[in-house]
Amino acid sequence: MFELLKRLSNAHGISGYEDEIRNMIREELEDYVDEIKVDKLGNIICIKNGREFKEMITAHIDEIGFMVKQIDEKGFIRFAPIGGWFDQIVLGQRVVLHGRRGKVYGVIGCKPPHLMKDEERKKVVEIRDMFIDIGASSRDEVLEMGIEIGTPITLDRELVKIGKNKVSGKALDNRVGVAAMIEAIKNTESNATIYAVGTVQEEVGLKGARVSAFAIEPDVALAVDVCIAADFPGAESAHMDISLGKGTVITVVDASGRGIIVSKRVLNWLVETAEKYGIPYQLEVAEGGTTDATAIHLTKSGIPTGVVSIPARYIHSPVEVIDLDDLKSTSMLIARALERAEKYFG
Repeated sequence: MFELLKRLSNAHGISGYEDEIRNMIREELEDYVDEIKVDKLGNIICIKNGREFKEMITAHIDEIGFMVKQIDEKGFIRFAPIGGWFDQIVLGQRVVLHGRRGKVYGVIGCKPPHLMKDEERKKVVEIRDMFIDIGASSRDEVLEMGIEIGTPITLDRELVKIGKNKVSGKALDNRVGVAAMIEAIKNTESNATIYAVGTVQEEVGLKGARVSAFAIEPDVALAVDVCIAADFPGAESAHMDISLGKGTVITVVDASGRGIIVSKRVLNWLVETAEKYGIPYQLEVAEGGTTDATAIHLTKSGIPTGVVSIPARYIHSPVEVIDLDDLKSTSMLIARALERAEKYFG
């Protein structure tokens, strides 16, 4: 699945601007489903017709990024974050501005330490003090290049293999979940009606999941995302056993219960399926972060919803890392779980 994941990771699409990824999903699944449609918010919904029992699987297709908010007279650009950023990761990155005339490349800079006072050097540079340099010498030149207020911005980064079985790149949160969903739909033999949804605007409020779940009203749902691995220096204080290479992750609780507390019936469905087919898995009780499942399980009168994740290091950065074996085990669990869901929820 490396080539599929590479295409998805290298593609660009911040929240609200997910067209490129939406088109890729259409290309990948059009021969495996009966209908593909895009709803009013931009979710892509791929429907595989079957029995009356409805299964919904979601993977959000947006990535965190930025947006142009000001262009000064010298041609430097101030920008706003779209999604959750750790400011000190942003400085020094190369970015792509998706303007009216195509892609424009730039770099994120700030006042150099050589010009800072001693007290300034001791502080973390915040995004509000950074700017983007696209090589322009005036505001008019920036506008001529097709860049204006509201232009979306993504990171200029490509997926690469590291070590024997790991990869690193941007937007693995959640393009790796998208890859797992695509492969699962291609390889499941479920006889239910399946709704595979690439959800939009997850990073800014689980918006796509909320409206698509309301429209579909499935009998059971499964959200696919990444979760935080705790197998690197400094993560010991999290007191979690989630590691790369040890299998897919089944969520028990996220956001200390403010997100989702997965029901015993859903947990039994996922855990028993993993054990039946010898799929390696890990269990997660998380204090921070949540997924589309939070919005889905509270839709209408309530929807039984689970979460399966691919563990990832350094999420919300340009150098996220996952293990390809975890991607495979996640895709396999989704495919087999879809085949057995009606037994638990029908």
